[in-house]
Amino acid sequence: MAQHGPDDAADRGRENVPGDSSRPVTIAYIAESAGVSVPTVSKVLNGKSGVSAEKRALIEELINRHGYRKPSGSNRSNVVELVFRELESMWAVEIIRGVERAARKHRVGVMVSEFGLHDSAPGWDDTVSRRPKCVLSVAQLSAAERAELTAKGIPFVVFDPTTELPDDVPFVGATNWSGGRAAARHLIELGHRRIAMIAGPEHVLFCAARLDGYRSALAAAGLPSESRFVVHADLTREGGCSAARTLLALPERPTAIFASNDLQAVGAYQAARDAGLRIPEDLSVVGFDDLPVVAWADPPLTTVHQPLTEMAVAATELALTLGRGEQAPQIGLEIATTLTVRSSTAPPKH
Repeated sequence: MAQHGPDDAADRGRENVPGDSSRPVTIAYIAESAGVSVPTVSKVLNGKSGVSAEKRALIEELINRHGYRKPSGSNRSNVVELVFRELESMWAVEIIRGVERAARKHRVGVMVSEFGLHDSAPGWDDTVSRRPKCVLSVAQLSAAERAELTAKGIPFVVFDPTTELPDDVPFVGATNWSGGRAAARHLIELGHRRIAMIAGPEHVLFCAARLDGYRSALAAAGLPSESRFVVHADLTREGGCSAARTLLALPERPTAIFASNDLQAVGAYQAARDAGLRIPEDLSVVGFDDLPVVAWADPPLTTVHQPLTEMAVAATELALTLGRGEQAPQIGLEIATTLTVRSSTAPPKH
């Protein structure tokens, strides 16, 4: 197999020059010519570290030779594109409200798009071809999607990421670990010692953080974290109901359950009623999110308030800052959660 060095890559870069209509000089073309990834070229263009001196010199040489310039904001529409993987959810309205609040302040429009995790390319291609001022994704963006947005000069922010992101990917999330710790601590302070958790899917980042916070509170109180008291389930009412039934069937059942989200907590309510238990007299329940509907549950749910609207405002402000080509003070933000105590928690019966 032939070996290619930096000079060969530079020679390949000479195949196209500005004005060659067969292929415009883009960040993706510079990356291909240099034999590196699009994010690597982006780091060089933005003066960031993490690129070897040899690769940086090669990339800069290609950029100078072709006269490449980062796309300006003038060729993008005055619109924030808000991308959902699932629009029909109780969280969507709160997020949209926050995005519109920030967009109105800056006199930009908002476009809401939806396409599932396994949708074919046309939905995403439409988003990219519209060339919005910036993209706010309420889901994980794949590496390929992030690279495509970067190549098109479209800034983006990930809202409430579900998996670990590279250090240079902008995101806005919540203090999930602190929220989980506050929920468990509240139950401990009420006198509960058999505290179970309906955990979310193990691969979801914020679910793991909430579980870690719960375990931290138990450890701080000198209580063991028993595997029998932790059941993983989908973030749905059905998932919460099934998990709670498993927990309430234990020979020594828990006196309190902390659920990873409010839908799971509502499912726990159903399982408790099916078992002939009263909330909070026989079982205390805590949720996470503080969706508006849970204040009207019977009894009203104690839950960790996740400030979705405020998170959406912050995410939009960050996206618009990047859309203006300005340097953001920080590209990773976590908005504080707070515990909202209602009537679903009480001291255990002795």
